[in-house]
Amino acid sequence: MSFTASVKSEVAANELKDCCAKAQCSALIKMCSTLNINAQGMYLTIQSESAPTAKKILKLLKEHYQIHSELSVMKKMNLKKNNIYVLRIFDNTQMILNDLEIMDKNGLRSHPTAKMVSKDCCARAFLAGAFLAGGSVNSPNKTNYHLEIATSDEKLAKFIQKLMERFYLPAKIIARRNQKVVYLKSSEKIADFLKCIEATSSVFEFEDVRIQRDFMNSLTRLDNCDFANEMKSLAAGKKQCEDIEYLENYGALEFLPFKIKQVALLRKKHPEASLNELCEYYEQEYLETISKSGMRHRLNKMAEIAATYRKQEN
Repeated sequence: MSFTASVKSEVAANELKDCCAKAQCSALIKMCSTLNINAQGMYLTIQSESAPTAKKILKLLKEHYQIHSELSVMKKMNLKKNNIYVLRIFDNTQMILNDLEIMDKNGLRSHPTAKMVSKDCCARAFLAGAFLAGGSVNSPNKTNYHLEIATSDEKLAKFIQKLMERFYLPAKIIARRNQKVVYLKSSEKIADFLKCIEATSSVFEFEDVRIQRDFMNSLTRLDNCDFANEMKSLAAGKKQCEDIEYLENYGALEFLPFKIKQVALLRKKHPEASLNELCEYYEQEYLETISKSGMRHRLNKMAEIAATYRKQEN
């Protein structure tokens, strides 16, 4: 089961208060259904590729409306051959649409009124319904974090975006083919959205995998940083040893200032040591403490003297 399917199964299993059930049902019917008219009147055709979503729609409609329904399952004619769950509602269609604020006297609406989602619980339920109908979320095991809700109605997309912003979820909208996609990219905000729609177990799974991945990435970065620092130390040590060898061959090593000569001899003795290690060796050798900056300063001074001798020789 994909992570999206797992989230939808959990959200669909949540029990709802009556006011929240109406808000969620409104989102589901608006995004999953088409309105058909024939000689007998109007009827709804509701389609979903998610079994939990189809079951949730049927459950909500049966609990709150007197309906006569017909459920069928089809297979998509593509490589994946996913099931499509088709639910047809023949009774009280107009009454259901009016009650869910999908239709009014002026025709079909893009979204319900603010009154339906005035309570935070109802707004969360509407977002949960929108995710059940047109949402997806990448598995936390993937390298990029992405959660989206897709709809063909631009006004509905903006309505969903505003609801998400109400819960401090800074969603953005992009156009993809003939759809408008409301999406989040931040891992923290995706986790907050899953909390918002009460996908509690999915939040724990998402956060657990994300924390493990981020921890391993941090370790890798630290290892890379340590390796780079070690390579820099080795390169610096090699250059300093070359300067010392040049000063020895030139006969200038004995004439260096006393403290610079001390670190030069110490570097010659420990060519691969880091600055910290050189400071420790210095304290053991000369019974005197020296800071990293002091060690670096003396080694730089030695390099300047070697460069001066090379310039004179040339």
